Formats: sequence, structure tokens, C-alpha cells
Amino acid sequence: MRKRIIALTLAAALLAISLFGLPLAAGVAKYYLDDERAELERVADSTALALADDLAAHPATVRLPSSGTDIAVYAPDGRLLAGTGPATADEIVARAMASGPARGGPDLVFAVPVTDEGQLVGVVRTASGGAGLYVRTGLTWLVMAGLAAAALGLTWLVARRMAARLARPLEDLSLTARRLGEGDFTVRARPAGVTEIDSVGSSVNTTAERIGDMLERERAFSANASHQLRTPLAGLRLQLEAAQETTDPDEIRAALRDCVDTADRLERTIQDLLTLARNQRATTEVADLGTLLAEIEQSWRGLLAAENRRLHVVANDPPAPRASEAAIRQILAVLLDNAVTHGRGTVTVTARDAGDALAVDVSDEGPGISGGLDPFARRESGAGRGIGLGLARGLAEAEGGRLWLSQPAPPTFSLLLPIDDPPLAVG
Repeated sequence: MRKRIIALTLAAALLAISLFGLPLAAGVAKYYLDDERAELERVADSTALALADDLAAHPATVRLPSSGTDIAVYAPDGRLLAGTGPATADEIVARAMASGPARGGPDLVFAVPVTDEGQLVGVVRTASGGAGLYVRTGLTWLVMAGLAAAALGLTWLVARRMAARLARPLEDLSLTARRLGEGDFTVRARPAGVTEIDSVGSSVNTTAERIGDMLERERAFSANASHQLRTPLAGLRLQLEAAQETTDPDEIRAALRDCVDTADRLERTIQDLLTLARNQRATTEVADLGTLLAEIEQSWRGLLAAENRRLHVVANDPPAPRASEAAIRQILAVLLDNAVTHGRGTVTVTARDAGDALAVDVSDEGPGISGGLDPFARRESGAGRGIGLGLARGLAEAEGGRLWLSQPAPPTFSLLLPIDDPPLAVG
């Protein structure tokens, strides 16, 4: 691209110089030619004026003034009296004798008649071989050619600079697009100071950001799905193992119904995670907290009972939260999974009115969390709490709420969510 820009710039400069320089060169040559002719006429006229009296009185003793031009004086009969010229009158001299001043010939020649009291007493002929004219014209053309070459050289330097200024941002943009195609979605195009290139760079940056966000959501979905589905799958496995150990048809049918309910909850969990990963949240909806608490009790009581633990759900006249049911369901699932995996004893879920918000506390009877450990810090190890609690805090903040460790021992996590505005009383 750089070579193309330089070549086009030089071609444009060469065209401009040619369109201006060639007519100028022709004008210079014509100017020098006219100037040479005017000089011949001036010398001839001044010589004729100076020799008029001598030609009338003593033509044989005429003496010519010194000049850089070839001067010749002819008698009326065509004889050369003095100076440098043909031995007899040529065509130009004959025309001057017959009809007045004349010019022409292969060289620059001018002839003017000399009269005395109306009588022709001679002819003055001036001539130039043209060498001086050619030298002057050639030197001027050489200077013009040098200036044209200097202009082209300067144009080449400027074109290189401009080509680098235009090509470098495009090369950087090409590298950015290549790295983006290779999977580096953190790459960004730098501003170039050229409006059109910056517009393309901005589009590339927006595309990289969107693709990076999309892939991040997919990764987050994969991590969150593996975490959130682990406990329901464990419950389904326990139910299937329990059904496998009994021979009572009624108990088998009940276990199968429980398995179907668990499968439905797994499907709902996947749908919730997909909705949250795609950011399709209805943040203005009012969640049915009673139904959510009933689902929690049905889903988690069996898992805790398998470990000889109890689940206690308390609803102290809680207000309806203005948040996504999918988000609340997944937050509480993370907190209960954390209590089941890392806690001990009875797990208590308390929904209460916190003034202008709904508060849901999840606690157990475990030893608690040490003061130096951040339970919300994401950990790569499967043994840590971080991935689930980090997800839960992110979901809470996305719904305009908060999630924090309100009490380290016994461990209690508190979820605070905005509530629906109560209707105004009409009286």
C-alpha cells in the first residue's frame, strides 16, 4: 500500500509539473527568440541612423560600430560595403531595398534601408547565428528541469511520510483483526487520528468487546452450570439408589415421581442459567417468594435428610421482592449448597421484612468461616466456596440487591433485595 500511495502521489506531481512546465518552457523559448529579434532590430536601427550621412557622402569609407552582432552594410546596387555578411545582397536585403524593413532566413536576420532625403543610400543587415539564443534557452530549461526534479524529490519525501502515516494505522488495524481472528478478544485498535480509519477501528473494538463478552458468558455459563447442577444430580442419584433398594411397588412409584420432579428442577435450573447468561432478566417483575420457598423446601429437604440433617424454612411476613425469580432461585441454591457441603446441623432459611427491602438469611450450625478468608473469592479448586458464592453475589448485584456474610460463626449469609412499592392508600 505504501508503494502505491507514493507512486500515485509522484504521478500526480509529475502530471502537474508537466502541465505547468511544458507551456512555461515553450513560453521561455519564445521570449528569448523575441528578445533576440528585438536586439537585432535595435542594433540595425541604431547603425542605420549613425551611418546615414556617411553612406550618402562617402560610402566607400564607412566604418561600423563595434557590436556582438554580425553587421553588414550594402550599397543600393547590392554590393557589400563593410561588415560581415554575404558578398552580394541576399533575399532579405533585396526585400529591405524594395519594401522596407525585412526579417527571415535560416538564421536570425534583419535588414533595414538607409535613406537620405528620401533617397536609398544603403541597407544595414544584422544577423545572429542563434548560438547565444540556444545557450540561454538551454540553460533556462536545465534550471527548470532541476527545479522539477527537486520538486519530485520533495514530493517523494512527503509522499513517504504521508504513506507511512496512512498505512501504519491500517497495518495496525490489520494486525488487530488478525489477533481477533486468532481468539485474542482483549486486543483493541489504537486511535490513528484519521476519522475514517478511527471509525473502522471503533467498529473492530466494539466487535471484539461483544465477542469477548459472549465468550465470557459462555464460559461463565459452563462453570456455573457445572456448579449448580452438581447438587440436583446428586439428589437424583440418591433417589434412584433408594428406588433400586426397595421392592415395594408403591415406594418405587413414589421414588420415580420424585425423580421426575428432580429432573424438572434440573431443566428449570438449566433454563434459569441460560436466561441469566444471556442477560434476559425481567428486573421489573415481582417474584412469588412463597412458591420459591416451597420449591426450596421440596428440593433440599431430602438431601439434608440423607445426611441426618434438617431444613427449617421460616417466613416472617416477608414482602414481595422486585427481582427475577430465576436469579433468586439460583442465589438461594448456591447458599443452600454451600450450607450442605461445608456446614453442619440444621440449615435455616429465614425470609423477613428489612424495612425497604426483603432479607433472606441462610445459616447452619457449622464452626463458621475464619476471619482471613473471603468466602466470595473465586477459586479454581473444586473444594473452595468461591465460584458459587461469587456467582450468587454477582446475581444479587445485577438485581439491585446485596449478598454478604452477615455472621461468620455460626455462618450466616444474608440476601437483601428491593421490594415492590406498596399501593398508595385512597381515602
